[in-house]
Amino acid sequence: MKLLLKEDIEKLGAAGELVDVKPGYGRNFLIPQGKAALATPGAIRQYENMKREAEIRAELTVEAAKELATQLEATSVTIAAKVGEDEKIFGTVTNIQVADALEERGIVIDRRKISIDQDIKALGEYSATVNLLGDLNPKVKVWVVKEE
Repeated sequence: MKLLLKEDIEKLGAAGELVDVKPGYGRNFLIPQGKAALATPGAIRQYENMKREAEIRAELTVEAAKELATQLEATSVTIAAKVGEDEKIFGTVTNIQVADALEERGIVIDRRKISIDQDIKALGEYSATVNLLGDLNPKVKVWVVKEE
């Protein structure tokens, strides 16, 4: 039985591959679980069209991510924090605060994609890394200042 895989299946193949499996495995497991479809000529054409469209969308997102990376490299954010003795802040500055400060500048980044390189527990200049796509990891300067 020839099937077109919709997702990667270990020891069988990657998504988009045309595989030959035993009829029972295909009919009773792969097709009902939505992991594969019958390899009809129409299904193969439809998958090729979807693959081409996905490649075009991926190219557009890579270009947008590169533009965003250059914008982030040139950006620095200031976060005001309450300070105790010896210029130490109460608590620590988190990636949520960095994401909010970036959002105030018009740059919307998911907080889970921001990682602060070291614990921020005192006033000063720090850097945070934003994980965009693959090896695109721009750094953002984070200034922590005393809250007035």
